Amino acid sequence: MGNRSDTDSPKGVPLMKLILAVVEDDDATVLMDALIDNNFSATKLASTGGFLLRGNTTLLIGVADQQVDDVLRIIRRVCVRRKKLLPQTPAEIPTSVAMPMEIESGGATVWVLDVDQFHKI
Repeated sequence: MGNRSDTDSPKGVPLMKLILAVVEDDDATVLMDALIDNNFSATKLASTGGFLLRGNTTLLIGVADQQVDDVLRIIRRVCVRRKKLLPQTPAEIPTSVAMPMEIESGGATVWVLDVDQFHKI
């Protein structure tokens, strides 16, 4: 096998990346709109967070290697971390007294994965 450049596969096709972004449901619609406004498409999957068992949205975003930074900028702009006050301590957290609890929410968890093959069939 020959050396592969950062922009092309051995067959001269641009390298692809899959961005997997888990965001709060509250941010998902705004993020999808921002991606579409910037000519990026995404597949939206419903998911559930583990700690607070709250609704999340997982977005699958396929882009060319050189577009990754643009998508990450959009995600950072839309999915901002913020503090929220939960009216009661969630049942998953052991405590003897139910009391309001401040949590940090928002933001995104993002993975950028290499795509070995891409087929649109």
